[in-house]
Amino acid sequence: MHQAEEHQAARRRLWGRREQPAPGRHDNRLHVPLPGDIATTSADLLFADMPTIRVTDEATQARTEQLLDEGRVQQILLGAAEQAAALSGVFLRVTWDKALAERPLLTVVQPDAAIPEFRFGMLRAATFWEELAGSDGHTVWRHFERHEPGRVVHALYRGTPDNVGRPMPLTEHPDTADLVASLDPAGDGQSISTGIAGLTCTYVPNIGPNRAHRGSPLGRSDFAAPLYDLFDNLDTVWTSWMRDIRLARARLIVPSGYLRNDGPGKGATFEDREVYEQLNIPPTDGAAITLSQFDIRVEEHQRSAEAIMRQAAQSAGYSPQSFGLHGEGEAITATESDSRDQRSMVTRKKKAGYWRHGLADALHIMLQLDRAQFGTAITPERPSVEFGDGVAESEQQTATTLDLLARAGAVSTGTKVRILHPEWDDADVQAEINSILAETGAAAPDPVASFPLARRESQF
Repeated sequence: MHQAEEHQAARRRLWGRREQPAPGRHDNRLHVPLPGDIATTSADLLFADMPTIRVTDEATQARTEQLLDEGRVQQILLGAAEQAAALSGVFLRVTWDKALAERPLLTVVQPDAAIPEFRFGMLRAATFWEELAGSDGHTVWRHFERHEPGRVVHALYRGTPDNVGRPMPLTEHPDTADLVASLDPAGDGQSISTGIAGLTCTYVPNIGPNRAHRGSPLGRSDFAAPLYDLFDNLDTVWTSWMRDIRLARARLIVPSGYLRNDGPGKGATFEDREVYEQLNIPPTDGAAITLSQFDIRVEEHQRSAEAIMRQAAQSAGYSPQSFGLHGEGEAITATESDSRDQRSMVTRKKKAGYWRHGLADALHIMLQLDRAQFGTAITPERPSVEFGDGVAESEQQTATTLDLLARAGAVSTGTKVRILHPEWDDADVQAEINSILAETGAAAPDPVASFPLARRESQF
């Protein structure tokens, strides 16, 4: 009975009904892409600014920065965070292709294409799968890639849409034929040694806990079950609003005498034009053209849509301000703006905690594979990953902060330069400090200390 009720509730939703429009007409249901906006906002809050990544060894640090730049890691993480917000988490997989690039490759696998194996909440193995080109409605080629500590196992299967089928040699499909040359010659004919002890993949949950599966190490999507109804209601309001606009188009109601006979069986039509020939209608009949135009309920629809968007944003863990919903348009101060955006910042900090560990694991794997597979002379170590505060101040706010700190005598010139230019290194900061001190005269020696009397008094 419970399942039947859920089925009936789903059918009552706007997108749960399988409406078939009449021939020649379109489906007038409309979708507001708020779920996509939520996922994009989540990714932007996390990786619009790349987190600071540090290791202690200078050569390893330089190689890490090179891998981040050449591998376009920030762009990959932006896409991964957006997918994680929608799908409850993602897998970061590190692989290599020496014919493609002389470095490890960071890739992203969605959770619906992975079969993870956890022990005590920690990932111990994972099998990734994908459907290959050449599949059709009857035959489906699938490539399975199982990651275990120290090795990766590849398998090719030929089956049907609802059945995995039977294993096939890797050489039977062009997408897996190139893997044969990399297989261990003395192994089982399916494995590739990674050269490192650990897994070459890691799992990053979006946020926890998973309310649908208690105790599961899997993350929770930003689109948890309660939001589905809100998204559907928002689409219903938007569809109704656009229907009002369609119905409000001006229509003319004319007497039958104004219609032009198109011939037997073809009906009659009225042509809307500026000049008409004289109509043979008695002037005393009172027949005239009537304009029919309905009102558009703009305010009701707009208020309903904004209320639903606010509730959806709050339920997803974000401030409505992050989606352009600023209230009634009243002027607010910067402090009030930060306070209103606090919910988004709290959610960002929670998600950053998961990404900090997952990203550090993935980068550690990259450094280990870089030395094992490419012979790079580095000392792999697990880097530290630190996210910023996520709040970008304007130049005016920064200048005001520095001015207040300087008046209080609570900040040095070096600290002020670092606050103004956080991207500068120590050499650039010191050069700017010397320039400021020289221009202001603060670097000049104290002339009082050179007076004879001052020297003589200093002897006593």
